[in-house]
Amino acid sequence: MRIGIGYDIHPFGPAGTLVLGGVRFEGERGLEGHSDADVLVHAVIDALLGAAGLGDIGTHFPPGDPRWKGADSIRLLEATAAMLKERGLSVESVDSTVIAEAPRLAPHIAAMRERIARALKADVTRVNVKATSNEGLGAIGRGERIAAMAVALLGEA
Repeated sequence: MRIGIGYDIHPFGPAGTLVLGGVRFEGERGLEGHSDADVLVHAVIDALLGAAGLGDIGTHFPPGDPRWKGADSIRLLEATAAMLKERGLSVESVDSTVIAEAPRLAPHIAAMRERIARALKADVTRVNVKATSNEGLGAIGRGERIAAMAVALLGEA
């Protein structure tokens, strides 16, 4: 078994649509980032890459590379899953938490779990997504940013 952790944070931007866990939140302002700035998927990717000993998201999908400008983070997650498969690794479990004051995420958790699981070609029971607030503290608490953290457990396929 191999374990990895991931973390990501992005500020809100002036335009765009919020994307979390591959789910679009129409009418919610988006996050700034080179790709679609999906902090949840980015944290999951970092956890998976860490567990596999493959560096981090910036190593494989550098923010300065124009190929990833506006990229759908679910596609990056699918590419990460393919890297794991090539190395004989399987996703045993992913647990993640989104830290945000708004929007309310509870109604979207099931859809986020399903999108992530589908990208990983894993059973949805192996993917968990939780949400919490920062209780009004710091940049996240002021509604300026959203963060996410994840833990991934990999096994030999």
